Amino acid sequence: MASNRPTIAILTGGGDVPGLNPAIRAITVRALREGHRVVGIRRGWAGLVDYSREADADNSDCVQELSEAIVNRAGRTGGTFLHTSRTQPSQLPRERVPEQLTGYGDPVNDVTKDVLLNLEHIGVDILIPIGGDDTLSYGKRLHDEGVNVVAIPKTMDNDVYGTDYCIGFSTCVTRTIELTHRLRTTAGSHERFLVIEVFGRYAGFTALLPTMAGAADRCLIPEHAVDVEHLTELMVYDHNRNPSRYSVVLVSEGASLTSHQGMSFESEETDMFGHRKLGGVGDRVAAALKEYSPRHNHGRRIDVVNQRLGYLVRSGEPDALDSIVPMAFGNLALDLIDRKQFGRLVSIHRGSYDNVPISSVTSDKKVVAVEKYYNTDRLRPIYEFDGAPLFIMTSD
Repeated sequence: MASNRPTIAILTGGGDVPGLNPAIRAITVRALREGHRVVGIRRGWAGLVDYSREADADNSDCVQELSEAIVNRAGRTGGTFLHTSRTQPSQLPRERVPEQLTGYGDPVNDVTKDVLLNLEHIGVDILIPIGGDDTLSYGKRLHDEGVNVVAIPKTMDNDVYGTDYCIGFSTCVTRTIELTHRLRTTAGSHERFLVIEVFGRYAGFTALLPTMAGAADRCLIPEHAVDVEHLTELMVYDHNRNPSRYSVVLVSEGASLTSHQGMSFESEETDMFGHRKLGGVGDRVAAALKEYSPRHNHGRRIDVVNQRLGYLVRSGEPDALDSIVPMAFGNLALDLIDRKQFGRLVSIHRGSYDNVPISSVTSDKKVVAVEKYYNTDRLRPIYEFDGAPLFIMTSD
């Protein structure tokens, strides 16, 4: 697969979001017109793990040559046509090591030396990983190993440190507002509480921003543990002053309750990055609201509509912002490549496009500044915007 033209490889890792295909399109179209060869690495880092350097090996499941025709068709759609995975080459379980890779007998293995050889065999000169902090932390590792890396941030939670905005966040907020408003009809018809669990492992932006926009009365975020009886008192107040007799709370999946230790998980199983799958805090909140409601509602129980939005907010086509920002991020990545500035993460800082060192990804966690944006007594946003950037959060 060698070529005399500089080759750019693009991969998408972690969860899918709307906006990935527009980013791939923007990079590919401009790069091809500037004389680069462009390939897509399929299934995230898994494509570079499973690639075979053996003669006549079929690597069509690992690497795909990209053309304008291919990316133009995909650029209007959601998800990622290159596919994705949560593979971590530096933490690869023994049963996941492909048979062509030898010398890896430990329960967990670092196969980076073969990833580097595979990149060389493919002929990759520049690598553009698009992902969240897990995907991009391995991108930093490859940069440290000498690979020319330019990274693009993507995550529903908008929690990559070093940038105000990550691809996928606007569509997530848009979908959350839309679906919450749809669910109001059922909650209002039955005069119930409406509990909606949304994304947000460590950062509560996906609950805070829709609540700011009027989608909910209250919100629970991972940055502040909540007394659920206090929440019940507030929800009963909202319920009884609403002419339709219902109230709404958005609950981040990573939210914690003072009555329970830590986050809520679906199971003990972890991915290669050590993350257990979150889920269940909405169920706990719903049960507690039902239990405590008579204490604050003159002895009468209020029932609950309990819904986890899950993948509904990351499926389908991108909204306007997630069509525009990925296009800009793709072109910013090409600008950095033209200037031979590698080891960078394209970003937005206080509303302006920028770039920062890729090491920013692993330097800190990006979370809601509770003292600025969250009223811990009223369990709702603080509405102060003077001088704040779009979406109120910054990369600082």
